[in-house]
Amino acid sequence: MQPVDLQTTRLTLRAPGPDDIEAIFEACQDPEIPRWTTVPSPYARSDAEEFVAKTATWWHDDAQYVWTIRLGSSFAGVIGLHEVTPRGSAEIGFWLSPDARGQRVLTEAGRAVIDFAFSPEIGMRRLSWRAVVGNVPSAKTARALGFRYEGTLRQALTSPRGRDDGWVAGLLAEDDRMPHPWPVLEG
Repeated sequence: MQPVDLQTTRLTLRAPGPDDIEAIFEACQDPEIPRWTTVPSPYARSDAEEFVAKTATWWHDDAQYVWTIRLGSSFAGVIGLHEVTPRGSAEIGFWLSPDARGQRVLTEAGRAVIDFAFSPEIGMRRLSWRAVVGNVPSAKTARALGFRYEGTLRQALTSPRGRDDGWVAGLLAEDDRMPHPWPVLEG
């Protein structure tokens, strides 16, 4: 598939390109990003270059659909559909640069990506979300997007750090997308 741009009221989502390398590199210097994601740590400029180069192949191969998020003219983060399967499922993943946090950017970007995934042209039936146990901001975003908490997977997530317990949630195409209670976020 050719990359598809997505537009919301405040955001532009587009495939990463060479002009995003510096912003991705700078954002990934924030210790919160490698703490909760699989990005390398320390994160070198060559990691950003390699990531941008890979995204073009992923789009072409229908393996992953990855977008940079722009809030106005400013780089805000990355969001993607990973592990895309021919049977209509994928995993949503995202991170934000420190300057974009607290502005509901991920909820807005997530809605656009979910609409894309469940559109008749793409036809996905299920999206999953996973995060390292304790990543409350990511869990709150997933809950706001309508994902339903499905449990904790022991030592199921791997990253350069090793293995972590992970929270998992799912969203089906026919789900109402309203927030539902999550036991790990309640109380």
